[in-house]
Amino acid sequence: MTLQAKNRRMQAVKLADALNAIEGVPVSDYAKTLSRCWMNGELTGEQMKAALLASHRKLAAESRS
Repeated sequence: MTLQAKNRRMQAVKLADALNAIEGVPVSDYAKTLSRCWMNGELTGEQMKAALLASHRKLAAESRS
């Protein structure tokens, strides 16, 4: 990944975090970790999305039990 691409990803993560803060939406530590991995090129956007959805589905299933 180029430095320019990494910088764009860093800005995207900062913007997403700022928007969530403005809206009062808490961001889990797990989501922050996934964002950091995506920003560093360790995950694709699709992998990050899949991991978050799986995590949310697990939490929803646990709360129904």
